[in-house]
Amino acid sequence: MNAQTNTANTARKSDIKPTNRIWLAGVVARTLFLIILAVVTARVASPQIETVRSAFETPGDLIRVVLGFAVCLWLVINIFKLPKDAGAYHTWSYLGVGLVPLAVLCAVVVW
Repeated sequence: MNAQTNTANTARKSDIKPTNRIWLAGVVARTLFLIILAVVTARVASPQIETVRSAFETPGDLIRVVLGFAVCLWLVINIFKLPKDAGAYHTWSYLGVGLVPLAVLCAVVVW
């Protein structure tokens, strides 16, 4: 039983670091996706009327602006918190191929 537990622990705690290409592709894809998502969120959360001061006139606009600001702040904070798992860079490098163009398309449609 001890050998099985030891094997399971070493399989879970792999210290294999991603190659520089995978790391760079993962960081770039993740950063681009989060930036585009923050921009789309800011655009959607902006008040219906031109000025931010007008958001205080209607409670719906005020709630949307406050929630949008909180989500944008959370996204910007997450840009600077890189994943600690090597597999996350692989995942972001593969998903970035599809997610970044989709996010750009959504940004164009929303704008």
